[in-house]
Amino acid sequence: MSSTHFGFQTVDEAEKAQRVRGVFDSVASRYDFMNDLMSAGLHRVWKAYTLAVSGARAGQQVLDIAGGTGDLAIGFAQRVGPSGTVVHTDINEAMLRVGRDRLTDRGLLLPTVLCDAEQLPFASNRFDVVSVAFGLRNMTHKDRALTEMCRVLAPGGKLLVLEFSKVAAPLSKAYDWYSFNVLPRLGQWVAGDAESYRYLAESIRMHPDQQTLKSMMKQAGFGHVDVHNLTGGVVALHVGIKC
Repeated sequence: MSSTHFGFQTVDEAEKAQRVRGVFDSVASRYDFMNDLMSAGLHRVWKAYTLAVSGARAGQQVLDIAGGTGDLAIGFAQRVGPSGTVVHTDINEAMLRVGRDRLTDRGLLLPTVLCDAEQLPFASNRFDVVSVAFGLRNMTHKDRALTEMCRVLAPGGKLLVLEFSKVAAPLSKAYDWYSFNVLPRLGQWVAGDAESYRYLAESIRMHPDQQTLKSMMKQAGFGHVDVHNLTGGVVALHVGIKC
């Protein structure tokens, strides 16, 4: 069986899927609060920027992959209006359930699909916009997932990948200290789970940096890819156009 990484550990591919599922099963109920706490609310700014760059407009078809608790799905639904469609998906049932309930509480009845980004159950050339926020780094075969995202996009469609990335050098020491000392303690105090947030810090370091991910997107079929570094590279938004 092939091996891959789970944070800094090397594990069988099947084991990684199970362990990632365990992480999000554990943190689903406190996910939004922890995001606010550990990013000082910046994740909302990053997502708002992603929505603005998307250019999504009334009547368009949007696929939100690894949509979790629904932040981007809510924003896209407001942009595409009743004449458009936003499909909210995640591979993790606990996260999807929290997101679906949150959407319903806001009066948004969106299609909600439990699915694997590496095998998307959608027709080719269907969507105008595909988004994935803080989900790509948890995928075992990122190249397959990116190829699938390209497949379901219509020609001229846009993929938005919002993800933690390689921080600028002057910030690296402080960022490492925060990631490996503060995050696990916050996870323990707030969510009762230090290990999941230790995995978060490790998974960020194992994720491709800005230029590597840009190359991967081009190899997956995107003719043009822009990279937007946010907050000194703590996060990067990659925007790919299917030509």
